[in-house]
Amino acid sequence: MTSLVVIPARGGSKGIPGKNIKKLGNKPLIQYSIDAAKQLFNEDQIIVSTDDIKIKNCVEQYGLKVPFLRPAHLAQDNSGTYEVLLHAVNYYEKTYHPLDILVLLQPTSPFRSVNHIKEALEMFENEKNVDMVVSVKETKSNPYYVLFEENMNGFLEHSKPSVFKRRQDCPKVWEYNGAIYIINVASLKKHTLSQFQKIKKYEMDEFSSIDIDTNMDWEIAENLLTNKNEDLI
Repeated sequence: MTSLVVIPARGGSKGIPGKNIKKLGNKPLIQYSIDAAKQLFNEDQIIVSTDDIKIKNCVEQYGLKVPFLRPAHLAQDNSGTYEVLLHAVNYYEKTYHPLDILVLLQPTSPFRSVNHIKEALEMFENEKNVDMVVSVKETKSNPYYVLFEENMNGFLEHSKPSVFKRRQDCPKVWEYNGAIYIINVASLKKHTLSQFQKIKKYEMDEFSSIDIDTNMDWEIAENLLTNKNEDLI
């Protein structure tokens, strides 16, 4: 099956300005995702979709050609990932050949490894009639136990009705960690990701699931990276 990797990197990050090309450890944040992808895919199968010339220049400085700048209407605060992915798929299929699989790697997951991608891809290829395999972690915010919603009277109620007295007794619940999406291109052309019905999980550990969205996330990632490197010395 033919695959395309898409690494979306919009230039207008507000939480951490210039986040995608800011150096984490000894290289730009986005480079962690590119390096992992390069170990499994040819360079012409990897597209960094960006609207920012600084990101384009940074990526090309590290050796990967960026084939286009994303149109402005796909780089707004309210621009959806779905449209960005379709844009990349359309470009690739017009330039090369039809696709079967799209691998979405968000640059905010620097500790996702090539083995994680490989295992998730193998899971997708071994499944039949699936829309997507997505990476998850077990959530600590279990809706049977610690998540509440206000009722009509303004009182808190469990998000899911529950009689469990210990968290350990609750059903396991997972949350997307944002690291890996293995997507059926045929499904993507028919539905948005939120409309997918046939989704399989690929579970990852908490360290590998770090998703950098805020300055605090960045500090945590830096500390984890420093401690990991010290353990290797």
